[in-house]
Amino acid sequence: MEKSAIDQCVPVRKAYTSDLTDEHWERIRPLIPPARPGGRPRTTDMREVINTLRYLHRTGCQWEMLPHDLLPKSTVYEYFAQWRDDGTWQQMMDALRTQVRVEAEREPTPSAAVTSRAQCPGKRHLVARWVA
Repeated sequence: MEKSAIDQCVPVRKAYTSDLTDEHWERIRPLIPPARPGGRPRTTDMREVINTLRYLHRTGCQWEMLPHDLLPKSTVYEYFAQWRDDGTWQQMMDALRTQVRVEAEREPTPSAAVTSRAQCPGKRHLVARWVA
């Protein structure tokens, strides 16, 4: 597969354990919305946007504490907020869950959810797990 101009000029950085593998990126790439028509062409590497979001999720770090070799908060949060608000993020998660379930020879969608209350010191949390 031929690399795009963005892929060709991305500086090489040390990989984090939270980074996408090539196989995972190939699953996610088609789910990323294309750049909006008109205006400037997209120059942000979408793989790095996802890698930065995964780093945040995996480490639990604050947006302001992102390592300097990842994309800046302003760039990543703009994409995340847009995808969250327009439903793209949920569509991506639903599509990936369906792919994984079908590959595991399971029904594409979970058939039930189990909820329970988990006690934590001073707090009550509702925990939901998909089953089936």
